[in-house]
Amino acid sequence: MSVTVRIPTILRTYTGGLAEVPADGGTLAEVLADLDRNHQGIAARVLDDEGRLRRFVNVYVNDDDVRFTEGLLTPTPDGAGVSIIPAVAGG
Repeated sequence: MSVTVRIPTILRTYTGGLAEVPADGGTLAEVLADLDRNHQGIAARVLDDEGRLRRFVNVYVNDDDVRFTEGLLTPTPDGAGVSIIPAVAGG
């Protein structure tokens, strides 16, 4: 399945400045693996040392926050949009 991944500004150094890049995979885990194959190092910014989504990174497949669906096993149907959004904290 081919999806479009929206890349936040802070991670665009991995994508040559591109705000959106294509990736393939039937699940979010597969999409992130493909994304890292094509843009080496980006997965380490999204996943922790144990291979889980980092606590302060939000990921959406279409409009669904994967923390409330199936996490890395969330299906990524053909044509889906995947958004990586760093959490913002402050007061």
